[in-house]
Amino acid sequence: MKALVLGGTGFVGRRLVERLTADGAAVTVLNRGRTGVQPGDGVERLIADRSDLDSMRSVLSGREWDAVFDVSGVVQAAGAADIGDLADLLADRVGRYVYVSSQSLYAMTGAFPWTEDSPQVAPDVATYGGFKAATESALLSRHGERGFPVTIARPAAIYGPYNNIYDMEAAMFRRLLEHRPVLLPYGGLVVCSYGHVDDLCAALTTMATHPAAVGEIFNVTTSAITSAGYVAALADVVGETAEIVPVPDALAENAEAPLFSRLFTPAHHAMLDAAKITGRLGVRPAYDLRRGHAHTLEWFLRSGGAFFDRALADPLWGRTFDLVHEADLAARLRGAQAVRSS
Repeated sequence: MKALVLGGTGFVGRRLVERLTADGAAVTVLNRGRTGVQPGDGVERLIADRSDLDSMRSVLSGREWDAVFDVSGVVQAAGAADIGDLADLLADRVGRYVYVSSQSLYAMTGAFPWTEDSPQVAPDVATYGGFKAATESALLSRHGERGFPVTIARPAAIYGPYNNIYDMEAAMFRRLLEHRPVLLPYGGLVVCSYGHVDDLCAALTTMATHPAAVGEIFNVTTSAITSAGYVAALADVVGETAEIVPVPDALAENAEAPLFSRLFTPAHHAMLDAAKITGRLGVRPAYDLRRGHAHTLEWFLRSGGAFFDRALADPLWGRTFDLVHEADLAARLRGAQAVRSS
């Protein structure tokens, strides 16, 4: 397989490149060249800005691919660029265009689980979920009108090696390993769907070749769990007891600084149904939540993530956490609770 990965040095893209090369694919990555991460041996690298069509045309013209994996199709990287222009540029020169969308485009209706035909947010290239909705619409329109060979994955919250959203499992591992308090809002009842990055990459590679995937959308997830259940599961993986400190709703809604995982907020209340990808493509996750996080913890410890003396923030997402601030607030909350109880 000749594969082009748009992105390729971040999180999902980096892991996908490793899988593709291990499977014997001839892999090329295309990105803006702003990361210090270098592709592996034998991986070609193209430098272009996907928000600039002339830049993309200059490096892609005259080349053909068996599969293009678009893992950088987010508003932070693509800006207001029209995905249709890129699709037109690649028309007749790509066997399959695999677009990584997101569960974030589903509308909050109060009905779970979400299937692929559940209501969506309105297309809006200025927001994360709206950008995904607009991109899907443009790609599927070209499939319907011109036969553009697109297939779309809507993953759950992805975790695993190379995760560059640091206020997910990295922050939770730190809290638990260092015996720090875990601030838990909304009674621990916010539900979120999670999936291991390797399971997503396996789904993407299947979607790139399976004849039943063309023109289709697939949710990709492992399981859904409440925020309280998530904390308990990761505490079990780490082998520690979580010190839970409930956060009053008013404080959770008006906090001036991050206090807990962004996935613990109502904005990320989500539950995906993955029956379609299992039934039509035979794709089943290799990791459940506990086994997947045990695998991730091993990588986290090897990578040195447990030994940084400060929070981490990446230039794309800007997600961070402040363990000292969390501990100070937890102490105040415990003190207020003790006063009320006396």
